[in-house]
Amino acid sequence: MTRRLVVAAALVDSLERPSRLLAARRSRPAEIAGRWEFPGGKAEPGEEPHEALHRELREELGVSVALGTELRGPDDGGWIITDRHVLRLWFATLLSGEPEPLVEHDELRWLDAGTLWEVDWLDGDVRIVKTLADLLG
Repeated sequence: MTRRLVVAAALVDSLERPSRLLAARRSRPAEIAGRWEFPGGKAEPGEEPHEALHRELREELGVSVALGTELRGPDDGGWIITDRHVLRLWFATLLSGEPEPLVEHDELRWLDAGTLWEVDWLDGDVRIVKTLADLLG
């Protein structure tokens, strides 16, 4: 089975020494509303992953970002998040704009190592958050 590519950002306060991470709370669809995820979305057919991520962050948060390194996952470099989706995740920092929940989200929250687990992460994101927890200093 071919999984659809989802691109997302671990939007952090610093690429060199990240201490805070932006999480976004889903407002839809109903079955995952209220759960938290990394901002991003589905890449369109033929769209390069970096292009898709920049587009998604403009649409969802109203921001432009500088991308850092990719946090490679254990599933052929990605992270299987559902039966139908594989996620690729890049570190990113803000270049312009203040993040706002414009589409599909109703709240944003900056989290640090001490508050990372105060939100109810989507099941597919939990192992990614565990990996990131070690990197937030």
